[in-house]
Amino acid sequence: MKRLTVWVLILAMALATVATFGTMAMAKQITVAMLPKVLGEPYFIASQKGAELAAKELGIKFIFDGPVTADVTKQIEMIDNYITRGVDVIAVSPNDANAIAPILKKAMSKGIKVITWDADAVPSARNFFVNQVTYEGVGKALVDVLADEIGGKGEVAIVTASLTAANQNNWIKYMKEELKDYPGMKLVDIRPSEEDQQLAFQVTTDLMTAYPNLRGVFAITSVAFPGAAEAIKQAGKGGKVAVTGLSTPKSMAKYVHEGVVKNVVLWDPGDLGYLAMYVAKQLVDGKMPRPGTDGTITAGKLGKIQVKADGEVILGPPTVFTARNIDKFDF
Repeated sequence: MKRLTVWVLILAMALATVATFGTMAMAKQITVAMLPKVLGEPYFIASQKGAELAAKELGIKFIFDGPVTADVTKQIEMIDNYITRGVDVIAVSPNDANAIAPILKKAMSKGIKVITWDADAVPSARNFFVNQVTYEGVGKALVDVLADEIGGKGEVAIVTASLTAANQNNWIKYMKEELKDYPGMKLVDIRPSEEDQQLAFQVTTDLMTAYPNLRGVFAITSVAFPGAAEAIKQAGKGGKVAVTGLSTPKSMAKYVHEGVVKNVVLWDPGDLGYLAMYVAKQLVDGKMPRPGTDGTITAGKLGKIQVKADGEVILGPPTVFTARNIDKFDF
């Protein structure tokens, strides 16, 4: 009887030890390295703040760093370093969907989870893509607000980031589709600005010179939009050449109040960063929907979020900021 009691005690101690180590393993802090396209932009600063909030809620060790210019080569170098450091998750907004794919595949081969956010890589090079809105939703919103401003008629041009940026190219695809509903609008040019506000200013100035009948400009990055608006303002063409695009309310508020810009299309980049962290944590914990199946996740303050079968996680529909509401937003 005594021997039985001793063995029962030993077994109980062993089970307690296993349970303790199991709990410790479950509670292991994960490390997420998050890379924007470029450091210092208000858009990515807002994304960082949202990600930091979620990381604090989830107990994530959070690293945020990126290139000082929109350089995919630098992103690749940084990701290679994070692979060596053995982080749990790499979350990146790629400057080039194809060029970055090999290093992301290398990370995945080492057991590191990979998510893209803001812009996608080729799908085989990531586990999930945290997207702001559907590409179609952005393309439609941009075209519809500019068409309303110019009466659905006239020459229009696009100032994009790089010609290889996946998200911009997908938006442009759906913008072209939506333009078919406005036969009086003619897309005359698409020019890159390389995430450089001064270059966006120059590109927009050049477009107005090359196309003297230009009626509207789509500036579809958070850096290009203020650059394009400033070019139109300095040319004295506010109200004559309409400009809309994607940027943060704080960056565009002065142009809206000056009448150079009527509509700003975006989403909350803070919520995008916040969502990316929830996806990272649930991916590591094995709680994301299985590949090839539609589903939902719960992401803190954001509630239920849609996850598509192709691995796209969608934040929600775009928001249009105007003179009536733009000062209500602090990003």
